[in-house]
Amino acid sequence: MPSSISEASAAGGLCPPTGPGPASPQDIWINAKSRLAAQARAEGFAQMRITTPDAVPEAAGRLAAYLAKGRHGQMDWMAERINWRGDPAALWAEARSVIMLAEMYTPEHDPLAVLAQPERGAISVYAQGADYHDLVKKRLKRLGRWFLEDAGRGEQIKVFVDTAPVMEKPLAQAAGLGWQGKHTNVLSRELGLWFFLGAIFTTAPLPPDAPETDHCGRCTACLDACPTRAFPAPFQLDARRCISYLTIEHRGPVDPELRGLMGNRIYGCDDCLAVCPWNKFAQAATEMRYRPREAEAPPLAELAALDDAGFRARFAGSPIKRIGRDRMVRNVLYAIGNSGMPHLRAAAQRLVDDPDPGVADAARWAAARLG
Repeated sequence: MPSSISEASAAGGLCPPTGPGPASPQDIWINAKSRLAAQARAEGFAQMRITTPDAVPEAAGRLAAYLAKGRHGQMDWMAERINWRGDPAALWAEARSVIMLAEMYTPEHDPLAVLAQPERGAISVYAQGADYHDLVKKRLKRLGRWFLEDAGRGEQIKVFVDTAPVMEKPLAQAAGLGWQGKHTNVLSRELGLWFFLGAIFTTAPLPPDAPETDHCGRCTACLDACPTRAFPAPFQLDARRCISYLTIEHRGPVDPELRGLMGNRIYGCDDCLAVCPWNKFAQAATEMRYRPREAEAPPLAELAALDDAGFRARFAGSPIKRIGRDRMVRNVLYAIGNSGMPHLRAAAQRLVDDPDPGVADAARWAAARLG
């Protein structure tokens, strides 16, 4: 469920400046936006932009077409509350502005280097540290409360971080924070690609920014890098072939056609992000808790031996905890099967009778591949 704050503040932070006459309402909100941007930077956000809830009228039709093609796979939650998801204005009718914020998690290492280490598991950069949901949510709440106190005109806010029926990426482009590239992720000429998105809906009529336009040009690096060819066309993603979806969202056995293409990626995939030329402008992450909590590439044999308690202990406070032990070990077994390392066969063989059908199936597949 979305995190939300809905409250009015009695503090007066929008007093008109002294001078020959009172400031206009427009000037008042321009000044409020400027102060909010400064506070957002002080909180640790890399950038802030403003749009309106009705700025993405095309989103509903695109979402409906995506769902009709079945490209969302098992992500049934995308179809739930489709009216809210496709129309931000319907999510909260009183909202007049959407504050979009970017928080950097840029890695200090080459995220693709682990792909050459078949005995180790590749974990997406965003999941190597603390759970961004918790960190971004707290930062958004602090910023939102500050804004209510500063505005002091009975305004209200609602805070959203990824788990709500909000299409953050189209809103980010409408706000001018970046644009959705050919890989469908948001990228920026000033920030690169390694950033999380947060949204604050508010009743305050903040001046909107101009939307960003596409700057991908003829480049197809992200499309060419995809191991499973998950992009039917530029700006289109078939999640059913995406390794991030397969390792995180997909329940049960993965299509045998795709298992061999997953390599040693056991949670997410950064290939299409890592190869983008715009990363040369990526800003460094300032939040230390996004740095890897343990080895950036844990040994597969260690992870294959985890039981439920061991999994929960190892990944407490990490986004990885959401998929549970069974799905993680299933992914690890696919990586073991792809490793080409015969000595890892024993780790797979021990799990061929695992109580979870997906794990047992993956163990038999991996053992056969290495046998």
